[in-house]
Amino acid sequence: MKKLLLLFSTLLFLSFSAQKKGKDYSNILKSKNIYEINAFLRDAHPDDPRRSVLKPRVMELMKAYIKDALPSDQKVKDMQEMLALLKRRPSTKITFDEMNANIKQKQIAKYKAELAAKQSSVIYTPSNTQNAIVVNTGTNTAAIPDAEAEEFNMLMTVSPVEHKNNTVKILNSLFDNDPTSKECIVLIENKSDCNIIVRMEGIGTTKYRLAVPAHNESSVVIQKGDYLFTSIVCGSQYASQKTIHKPLMVALGGSGVKP
Repeated sequence: MKKLLLLFSTLLFLSFSAQKKGKDYSNILKSKNIYEINAFLRDAHPDDPRRSVLKPRVMELMKAYIKDALPSDQKVKDMQEMLALLKRRPSTKITFDEMNANIKQKQIAKYKAELAAKQSSVIYTPSNTQNAIVVNTGTNTAAIPDAEAEEFNMLMTVSPVEHKNNTVKILNSLFDNDPTSKECIVLIENKSDCNIIVRMEGIGTTKYRLAVPAHNESSVVIQKGDYLFTSIVCGSQYASQKTIHKPLMVALGGSGVKP
């Protein structure tokens, strides 16, 4: 009787967990879909016995995909990263601190490359149209409303010396692990088709403005504290209150905000 109760409780727990996640893993053992199995390994209880079957399976599926992929396949890098994680841990799930560390390392590499090249990674060549100013960022061309076009132009047009100084300041902030520091970095990722200006208003006269081209990202070092973030993203108003006490990444125009 106790065994039956234990079995019933286990099945009930697994069922509740799946419902809580909003995913049905009842037929997961039959799956040969890399992303579906990968999601199960991230969501399932650490003691779920299905892990012992599905982890080796998904690793073999990833190896086969990488082996048969074309040289231009953009998914190969993702598969390699997931495979490397699965060799070291139960799933590809990473902690918030690990995610922050990865973002930090990518930003350091980006700004080091900019300093080495002695130029901005964004090429800005505006031209006038009837209702907007068009900005070419190298890969995308997008318009910003007339109301902010002149201000956007001004923010984007910085001298090489000023750009270098800003880049050095951002790099110093990325390398700074001192919790008593009064400044930290804010990264804005613009996933929309429109160029935007993000405004950060703090206490008193503490204000920052950051121009972010479409499908690009920009960073700024700001004083720690409470801020109201606002922007116009393709005609839609964005506003959010944030307390900045550590590096922050904000994604606009896509799936939402990353804290």
